[in-house]
Amino acid sequence: QVQLVESGGGLVQPGGSLTLSCAAAGSDFSIYTMAWYRQAPGRQRELVAEVAPRLSATYADSVKGRFTVSRDNVKKTVYLQMNNSKPEDTAVYYCRATSWRSFWGQGTQVTVSS
Repeated sequence: QVQLVESGGGLVQPGGSLTLSCAAAGSDFSIYTMAWYRQAPGRQRELVAEVAPRLSATYADSVKGRFTVSRDNVKKTVYLQMNNSKPEDTAVYYCRATSWRSFWGQGTQVTVSS
């Protein structure tokens, strides 16, 4: 099992940057596929970015070129670097770890507003 603790959310102005962190504790981190999801008011939860154990990464079209997902298997942490933030990026962001089952973080609010 793994427990996930997120940090780094908050308020950012349009065009600004934030870096979200998700620290894992418990079973071996390196075997998990790690992902960031987000859910905006009135919207369904959507996959934002994902990084596999072999470090290959994928992105939603809406964030590709602006966001970067990375992982540090020593620190057992996954990151989401958000650049050129847009108001439509406003959402609760969730960290997810997946192997034979999935575990979710608590979610952290990101608000993009002037």
